[in-house]
Amino acid sequence: MKLYYFPGSTTCRAVQMFAAEAGIPLALEAVDLMSGAHLTAAFGAINPNRCVPVLEEPDGFRLAESSAILKYLAEKTNSPAYPSDPRGRARVNAQMDWFNTGFYREFGYGLVYPQILPYLGWEDPAVQRAVLARGAERSARLMRMLNDDWLGEDGPYLGGDAPDLADFLGVCFTSIGEMVAFDFAPYPRVRRWMAAMRSRPCWAEVNGPWEAWRDHCLAQRSSATQEAAAS
Repeated sequence: MKLYYFPGSTTCRAVQMFAAEAGIPLALEAVDLMSGAHLTAAFGAINPNRCVPVLEEPDGFRLAESSAILKYLAEKTNSPAYPSDPRGRARVNAQMDWFNTGFYREFGYGLVYPQILPYLGWEDPAVQRAVLARGAERSARLMRMLNDDWLGEDGPYLGGDAPDLADFLGVCFTSIGEMVAFDFAPYPRVRRWMAAMRSRPCWAEVNGPWEAWRDHCLAQRSSATQEAAAS
C-alpha cells in the first residue's frame, strides 16, 4: 500500500503512527505542500479535495481522510485498536468524530494555526487578538472535557490500558498546541496521556519532522518576544 503524505502533517502523523505500531508496511510518497504539489492537476486526480493523506491499494483503490484510513487499516488487520464489539467501536467512533470536528476546528484552526500559518491569520491585529481570544476560550472548554470526561483513572489512554484509534488521531490534534507553547498544566490527565503516547515505539519514527517544525515555531516566538521587549 502507498500513502501520499507530507512529513510532519498533523493529519498524516496519526496514520503513520498506527501503521508503524501495527506493523503495516506503507510505501510513503511525499506530496510537497510547501511548493503547492497538492494543488496540481496530477494530485487532483488522486484526491479531488487536494489534501493528504491518501491511501492507495495496489489495485488502484484510494481512500482519503485520516479517520477513514485509520479505520480501514484497523479492519484489514483485525487490530484490537478498533474494537469489534458494537459499543466499544461506537465509543471509539464517537471520540474520533469529536477530535476530528469540534476539537480540531476550535483548537487547531481557531487557536494554533492562526499563530503559525500566515494564510490562516488576520492582518488586522485587533481581529487577530479577537480570534485568538475566542479560540482560547473554546479550546479551554474542550480541553477540560478531554481531561475530565474522556480520560479516566483506569489507564493512561482513552480506552484504558492500551491505545485505540482515537488515541492515535487525538494525540496528533492535541500535540500541535506545543507549537504555540499552549499551557497544558491545568490538564494533568491530558499531560499523562500525551506522555504515554510519546513513549510508544512509533513516536520517534514518525514525529521527527513535526518536532523540528514545532521547535522552529517556538524559536520564532521566542525571538519575536525578545524583539518586542527590546523595542
